[in-house]
Amino acid sequence: MPNATRHRNLPQLLLQSREALMAHFRPLLNAHGVTEQQWRILRTLLQEDGLEPRQLCERCLISSPSIAGVLARMEEAGWIDRERMGHDQRRVKVTLTRQAHELGERMTPLVERQYAELEALVGVDALQQVYDVLDTLLQRLGHQPGEVEPES
Repeated sequence: MPNATRHRNLPQLLLQSREALMAHFRPLLNAHGVTEQQWRILRTLLQEDGLEPRQLCERCLISSPSIAGVLARMEEAGWIDRERMGHDQRRVKVTLTRQAHELGERMTPLVERQYAELEALVGVDALQQVYDVLDTLLQRLGHQPGEVEPES
C-alpha cells in the first residue's frame, strides 16, 4: 500500500538533523566529561548567569524532573552554586562557579572550531539559511521562550 501522506515527516527529519549535528559535538563534550544537558545549562549560564531552575528548563528544553538531577550532578562536580533568593526563600538562583567558567573558557574555542568545520562542510551560506529557516519556523509557529514542551 503506498504511503498516504504527501508530506515528509518533519519532526523526524529535525531529530535526524540534530543527531547528525551532535555527532560533531559529542566527542568534545565527552572529552571534557560534560553531558549534552550539562553543556546546554553551562552554555546558557555563560550567557546569562543567575537563573532559576524553571528558567533553565525553559531555555535548555529540559524537563523539571530531569533538571533536578542534572543540577545536583553539576553541583557535585563543582560547576554550579545554588542559593536561596533573599526576597523569597522558596526560589533558588543557579550560578556558575569559577571552575565552570574556566571549563567554559576551555571548551568555547573548541566548540567554535566545530562550528567552523560545519561551515566548511556545508557552507557558510547554507548554514545561515538553516538558521534563518528555523528562526522563521519558530516565529511563525508562535514559539516564545519557554513554550516548547521540554524533552523527557
